[in-house]
Amino acid sequence: MNIDLLDFMILTLACFRLTRLFVFDKITEFIRDPFFDEVEEETEEGTIETYYVPKGTPVKKFFGELLSCYWCTGVWTSVFVVAGYLLLPVIFVPTILVFAVAGLAAIVETLVQLWL
Repeated sequence: MNIDLLDFMILTLACFRLTRLFVFDKITEFIRDPFFDEVEEETEEGTIETYYVPKGTPVKKFFGELLSCYWCTGVWTSVFVVAGYLLLPVIFVPTILVFAVAGLAAIVETLVQLWL
């Protein structure tokens, strides 16, 4: 197995964006809803913090923990993306490229917002 630096960067950006999609984005909230509840609490400073509490059954708790943890979801997303890239490149490469471009666009937008 030989992955050059450009492919590695594309895979990295795709994994970054796909992980954020599953863990944070509103559009995939329906995937997270069955597995955990969001609890909002007001801090002493008056700001609202959101906590994710996995639901009770063992299976729901497992997936709730997974989907509420960026690092955990990132590992499994990376396994899926890299396996698809290596085993089914005809199907996965175009999709990976789309997620990589979206990931880089998100990073650029964040930097632009910081500078404005």
